[in-house]
Amino acid sequence: MANLDSLRRSVALARGGVPMVRVSGVVSEIAPALFRVSGLSRFVNLGETVTLHCEAGPQVGEIIRIDDSGIVVKPFESNVSGGIGMQAFNTGVMLLFPHASWKGRVINALGQPIDDQPPLACGERGVPVDGSPPSAMRRVRVTKPVRTGVRVVDIFTPLCVGQRVGVFAGSGVGKSTLLAMLCRARGFDTVVLALVGERGREVREFLEDSLGDSRANTVAVVSTGDESAAMRRLAPRTAMTIAEHFRDQGESVLLIMDSVTRFAHAAREVALAAGEPAVARGYAPSVFTDLPRLLERAGPGASGGGSITGIFAVLVDGDDHNDPVADAIRGTLDGHIVLDRAIADQGRYPAVNVLSSVSRLADHAWTGDERALVLKLRAMISRFEDTRDLRLMGAYHAGQDPELDKAVAFVPKIYQGMTQLPGSISEDAFKELAAAMQPG
Repeated sequence: MANLDSLRRSVALARGGVPMVRVSGVVSEIAPALFRVSGLSRFVNLGETVTLHCEAGPQVGEIIRIDDSGIVVKPFESNVSGGIGMQAFNTGVMLLFPHASWKGRVINALGQPIDDQPPLACGERGVPVDGSPPSAMRRVRVTKPVRTGVRVVDIFTPLCVGQRVGVFAGSGVGKSTLLAMLCRARGFDTVVLALVGERGREVREFLEDSLGDSRANTVAVVSTGDESAAMRRLAPRTAMTIAEHFRDQGESVLLIMDSVTRFAHAAREVALAAGEPAVARGYAPSVFTDLPRLLERAGPGASGGGSITGIFAVLVDGDDHNDPVADAIRGTLDGHIVLDRAIADQGRYPAVNVLSSVSRLADHAWTGDERALVLKLRAMISRFEDTRDLRLMGAYHAGQDPELDKAVAFVPKIYQGMTQLPGSISEDAFKELAAAMQPG
């Protein structure tokens, strides 16, 4: 594997730049998606890497369990190609060496280019893929609003630079399309895009059609659904590490991850392979530790540095928004945008349910007048939706309830004003909505 040399360099740097004697063990057991190595238990730590020298090339895996009899390794390849008795070498912690020239490139979870372009340049300093977020007391406060160009988001769930928000949706409701629209938000120096567990055919479509002018400033980390669980679990951490690199350079970074749920699915598979018990719908306890550890790395940086504005797609299994993973993510983020299948069935896109969506930092983005207007619009939409069955039964008569009359007159226009084509960008959402609500 081409990454072997970088792994060796990583180990040398992690140990102070002095090459050490290589420690090896022997493969004693092989399963379809993991293998066990004897003789390394006392020389390795969880999360480090192990390399097999196979005939087809070196094969690298991550240590997921250690006991007296050996270690369990989850390979990054889809299949284990080694054999019993083969030597396995400890190659230490995995480091990335991000560089400014990575912008415009497409890489895999191991930091290798997959876009048929020249090899990636390496930065001077290696950073582990499992970094730590800035100290809570050193982080700057989030107060600067950002316009996404998506009307329904800018009006009802406005975002701020350094905020972390989730896009919650079932399959086929327009989640990826909304993320593609949010990719074009202005005011960011760098965009880091993580496509985790998605369809292979969508990768080029997203990169070539959705990013537009921001493609040159985008680093894309791709791990498709056919890749191993270890790769799908690693890809979000790789993307976060790259985003942290540019944040530490003082840049404002937009991180878009599609999807965190696929990361949770991969973490579940790895945890179960390590022997953890399933506690909630098949998820092991460590999954609910891995999620906040990953998500907390996004957000504002330390004073004087940049920030990472995170938009995380959450695929809601079976349209159950109280799914354990969705619930855990919603409690960690600074807001959630909910896509509703019923709204999509009506042909209204983006299919955002404004009554269920919340931005916890909206007060920093709205002016006083905008806040008052949005509250009135929410109340009007709520009244309209609450009386939908009543109106369908023919029990509504104009003139009996002035507030309901106003909702019936204006809410369809509000819905029409929030509808937006994927390729369009809103310049002033409130003015455009006001124009849509004009009579005639």
